[in-house]
Amino acid sequence: MVRYVRLATHGYAVAAEDKVNSALASALKLENDFTNTIASLAPARETGERLLPNGIYVLVAAMAGSIVTRNRNIVLRATVPAIVGFAAAKAVLPVTMRNVGDLAWSYEQRFPALADTHARVHDRVGRFVETGVAHSKMSVIMLEDKVAGVRETVEGWVRKGK
Repeated sequence: MVRYVRLATHGYAVAAEDKVNSALASALKLENDFTNTIASLAPARETGERLLPNGIYVLVAAMAGSIVTRNRNIVLRATVPAIVGFAAAKAVLPVTMRNVGDLAWSYEQRFPALADTHARVHDRVGRFVETGVAHSKMSVIMLEDKVAGVRETVEGWVRKGK
């Protein structure tokens, strides 16, 4: 009888130890995955991108967006600092932002509707920017033509002595 109780107790103790070990292994794996994910966001040393000063610049830019929209409506106060911070991050931390974008895209791909919406919005914004660039180039060309016409007119007046 004592033997069976001792063997049963030992079996329960081994099972409890296995459960604790598997829980700790799972927690350590989760911690290791998280640490590796965060480390993968950092830029490579060869890029020359420095996180500390550039990250501070991004924070200052976001705070400046908050200051600029201080007395505006709630929508501007919520969106402008984020947009300004995002733009500053894209400008001063391009490699890190690309790494973050790639990570976000890998998570978005788990939800096809979200990934599809993101891809459509990305395409629309890209077309909008391309259109803006094309229009600005066309405006520059038109302005140069007008300036050349005015210059020719003034030079004609000067030749005629007016």
